[in-house]
Amino acid sequence: MRIPDGLAPGDLVVSRNRKWNGKAHWVVPGTYLGEDEHGWWIFQGTNEFCSRPGAAFYAESDAVLLVPRTGEYVATFYDQAHPAGVQVYVDLATGHGWNTIRPGVTEFHLIDMDLDVVRTADRGVYVDDEDEFSEHRIEMEYPADVVDRISAASDQLYQAVKAQQPPFDGADREWFRKGRA
Repeated sequence: MRIPDGLAPGDLVVSRNRKWNGKAHWVVPGTYLGEDEHGWWIFQGTNEFCSRPGAAFYAESDAVLLVPRTGEYVATFYDQAHPAGVQVYVDLATGHGWNTIRPGVTEFHLIDMDLDVVRTADRGVYVDDEDEFSEHRIEMEYPADVVDRISAASDQLYQAVKAQQPPFDGADREWFRKGRA
């Protein structure tokens, strides 16, 4: 289900990503902040525990995750404390869904499709993991229509992030403020 049911500001949201073949990828907890015309916003604070198979760490900066109303992606916005200078990290993804675990706890899940659109302070905007996408489309047998949709979305998102079009135009600032309040 693309639209969450019964989310309230302050609820715990666990973002659970997997790969096309069903294998686990990232698990990142956060606090639901609210929604706007772009979608649903989740605060992921400094020192939150993030993990995936073979890796785990405590976040070194605050972030807000945007789960968009439409589109083949999720976007994470980072503050200036990010150790690698990442400002925006857009994961190309499909299969967005919400699952209420119990009152006050919701799981958000998606299928990570490898490609990422990234904006950093030093490098600017670029598309990352094109090699991984090429390998996985064969190994995991991505359907041709999915490859076409994700490739087109990657191109569109690259242009939107580069041109700082909404929601990549500073819309995250207010959500950072709310998350830190």
